[in-house]
Amino acid sequence: MKRYIVFLRGVNISGKNKIGMPVLKKELEDAGFSDVSTYLNSGNIQLSAENGDIRKKIEKIIKDSFDLDIPVYVVEKDRLKELLCHAPNWWNSGDKARYDNLIFILSNDRPEEIYEQIGEPSDGLEEIQIYENVIFWTFDRTRYQKCNWWKKTASNGITEKLTIRTANTILKLCGTAEGKDR
Repeated sequence: MKRYIVFLRGVNISGKNKIGMPVLKKELEDAGFSDVSTYLNSGNIQLSAENGDIRKKIEKIIKDSFDLDIPVYVVEKDRLKELLCHAPNWWNSGDKARYDNLIFILSNDRPEEIYEQIGEPSDGLEEIQIYENVIFWTFDRTRYQKCNWWKKTASNGITEKLTIRTANTILKLCGTAEGKDR
């Protein structure tokens, strides 16, 4: 069995797409997943499973149990840790004035295509770096509304292609304080 991190897109936000994490945890365990745990109420899950189409299985469980069509992103925990080893130096720097995120792509788009659709990051306000199939993104907390990526990642045509998690959430799920050797 391998350990996986699962991200559900757009659950429990402003009263929409409500999924009780304790109920979902039980449904996943009943479906044969083991060592299931959730983090926060926003669809962050760790579980162990045999190989197979875990994403489709979880999407079906959510559809059957909650009558919701929720996009699911699945990554092996060790793979996520390896991706974090390639984070740029400015990501998760400890600077409280900055907000660090990791963007996962749910669509078949390549990260470069998402970058082209959104455009250049706002100079001096945000930084973007693509590594393989993820995008590291940091923006100025105090001027986020002026950030190009902050506005556009939530726009129609883009938002449904992505799921975004904060560095803190990613690091908590990976069981690491730093995310990479510094």
